[in-house]
Amino acid sequence: MSEDILRTEDPDVAEARNGDDAAFNRLVEPLRRELHAHCYRMLGSTHDADDALQDALLRAWRGLDRFEGRSSMRTWLYTVATRTCLDTAAARGKRALPMDLGPSSERAVLEHAPVTEVAWLGPYPDGSLGRGPAGPATRYEQREAVELAFVAALQHLPGNQRAALLLFDVLGFSAAEIASTMDTSVAAVNSALQRARAIVAEKVPSPSQQQTLRKLEDARVREIAADFASALDRGDADALVALLTEDVTWSMPPLTHWYRGIEAVSDFAVEVPIGRCPSWRNEVISANGQPTVACYVGESADAVHHAWSINVLSLRDDRIHEITSFLDPALFAEFGLPPTKP
Repeated sequence: MSEDILRTEDPDVAEARNGDDAAFNRLVEPLRRELHAHCYRMLGSTHDADDALQDALLRAWRGLDRFEGRSSMRTWLYTVATRTCLDTAAARGKRALPMDLGPSSERAVLEHAPVTEVAWLGPYPDGSLGRGPAGPATRYEQREAVELAFVAALQHLPGNQRAALLLFDVLGFSAAEIASTMDTSVAAVNSALQRARAIVAEKVPSPSQQQTLRKLEDARVREIAADFASALDRGDADALVALLTEDVTWSMPPLTHWYRGIEAVSDFAVEVPIGRCPSWRNEVISANGQPTVACYVGESADAVHHAWSINVLSLRDDRIHEITSFLDPALFAEFGLPPTKP
C-alpha cells in the first residue's frame, strides 16, 4: 500500500520486539487516532472504541513476534484492531437509535424513563479527524465515515460486511489484504462488500452531510447551530421551528420515544425543553463531522448549569432535518467540556 510508512527496517520495530515499550509506543502513536476512529465506526461507541483499541494494542504488543514484515505496521495494526472489534461486536451485538426500535410518537411523552438495556449508538468527538479521504482509493472522506447516518447504517451490517466496507471503501485496503485480515477468501470479501454497499446505499441519505456543509460554508453552519442554541436559551418556540424542515425528526437516546414531522417535534419542543427546563446554557461544538450543540440545564438563569445533552444536528440545505440528543452527561468529558457552567 502507498501508505506503508512503517516497515521492518525501522529500528523501533526491532527494539519493540526486544521488549522496549517506548519503541512500540513510537510505532503506534502516529496511528492511534485513526485506529480509534476505525474502532468507533466498527462499534458505534467511543467507550467501546476506547476499550477495543486498548485491547488491540495489548494484543499487538504481546504478539509482535508474529509481525513478519510482509505488510506495513499500519496494515498489521489494522488487522489486530479489526479482529478485536469483530470479537467485541459478536459479544455485544449492534448499537441502535430510537427509530430502530419502534414508530415515532405524535405527541410529547412527558414521563419517560431511560432504557438502559439497549446498547445505544453514541456520538464521536471529531476534532482531530482530517477533512479529506484517508487515501486515493477510498470512496468516503474521513468525516463522511463518522457521520451519524453512516455509522448507524453500519450497525445493520453483520460484522464481516462492516469490516469489509470500512477497510475497502474508507481506508483503501485491497480485497487481498482484507481477506488476510479476516482470514477468508478474496471472493468472500467481494461478496460481503457488495451486500454491505447495497444496505448502506439504502439507509444513508444523499447528499452526505459533508457535501451539504461545504455548500453552506463554515460561517453559515455555525450560524444555524448558534440559532438553534439561542432559540432554546430564550425559550423561543417560533424561532426554533423556523430552523426545521417539515419532516424533521428528534430523538433522544437513551429514551425510546422519538418524533417525526414539524407538528410532533414542535409539540415536544414546547412541552419539554422549552416548557419544563427553566434555563439553558449552550455551546456550539462538532461531533460526527456535523454541527453540534452541547446543552447545560439549570434551575434558574443564575444557578449552576449541569451537563445535559450532546445534540448532533443533521442539515438539509440550510434547515435542520434531524436532531439527535444524546442524554448522557458523561459524554461531555469526551468532548473536553466541563461538567458544569457557572
